[in-house]
This record gives sequence, structure tokens and C-alpha cells, in this order.
Amino acid sequence: MKDDMNRASYAIGVQTGRMLKMQKIDINTDALSLGINDVLEDKELKLNDNEAREAMRKLREKAMAAAESPEAKKQKEDNLKKGDEFLAENKKKEGVKVTESGLQYTVVKEGDGPMPKETDNVEVHYHGTLIDGKVFDSSVERGQPAKFPVNGVIPGWVEALQKMKVGSKWKLFIPAKLAYGEREMGDIPANSALIFDVELLGINAGGDGHGH
Repeated sequence: MKDDMNRASYAIGVQTGRMLKMQKIDINTDALSLGINDVLEDKELKLNDNEAREAMRKLREKAMAAAESPEAKKQKEDNLKKGDEFLAENKKKEGVKVTESGLQYTVVKEGDGPMPKETDNVEVHYHGTLIDGKVFDSSVERGQPAKFPVNGVIPGWVEALQKMKVGSKWKLFIPAKLAYGEREMGDIPANSALIFDVELLGINAGGDGHGH
């Protein structure tokens, strides 16, 4: 895909798709494309404003009902219990350090550069998995480091990044309360403890907003 317009258009589609996937929104992609095309081509819309609002209201209600179902609540409880049990055993392993907040980490490589502040932008490589080893996101696999503000990610990352020196590689074990809590995020179930391999590459690189 070499044409700049096609590349930019595809990038917008990727960003939209990631947002929809992250929010667990069930949609018909053909209808989505039709709606975008109708607006861009100034065609008569298939729904008026009131009908569109009603459709969105029903979508939100459906999503909320699914999140509050007995099955979903039990799954949240099970995920939290499994995460707590994993972290309780993990902290006994050699080299694992535990902070006051409950964040666990091991230092794979200690860098010798500066440490970022909460207001800095950073560039990192990371590889994220659930405690069962399932990969949910990886800049390493994409082959492209991520750039984002330190204070724009989950609490476990905010804490860890401010303790790391540029050039460091850490393995983070993050309790659900320092990750996404009871929210589902894409392939991350609610109340999941998360594991990240993180390498801090630099400070004050421009942010692209893609982090955790």
C-alpha cells in the first residue's frame, strides 16, 4: 500500500477498528462502511438523528446488560481470584520485587540513562500477556516501538516507568486494580492480572497514544 491517501485511509480504519474491538462493540461492518460513505458522499442518510440516537441507546443498553449478567459477574470474580493466586505465588520467586501498591517486577536489564517523570513522553517496546500466556498486545511483534505520555497509561505502567532508567528492561506483573480493573479492554477480560516485558528506549519522544 504505497499511495499516501490509501495508507492514511487504512490507518483511520485500523484506529476505528481497534477502538471498536477494545470496547467490545458488536457491529455490522458493511453497515458501518455504508454510513461513512453516505456522509462523505452527501447522500440521504438511512436514519434520521432521532433514529440514530435510539439505535446507539439500544447498543449501549445491550453492552451494559451483557457486562452485568450473572455469567459476566462470575467470570470477573474468577479472573480476580486467579490473578490474586498467581501474584501470591509469583512474589515468592527469586528476583521479584513488590512495591507498596502491589506492583511486582523483575529487573532483566538495568539501564544507565535518566528516569522519566509523570509528565514526560516515552518510547518503549513491550510485549503483553495474560497470566495464561495469551498475547493481547505487543509492539515487539508489530516491529514498531510505542510512544505515549507516562501519565496516559494504566497505573501499573505509570508507577513502573518512573522507576526505570532509559535502557532498562523490566518484566512487570500487574494486579487488576493497577491495570483495567473491572473493565474489559479488547482481548483483556475484566479483572485480569497482566504481564508485560517492557524496554524503556527513550524520553520525550512524540506521543502516538498507543500504550497501556
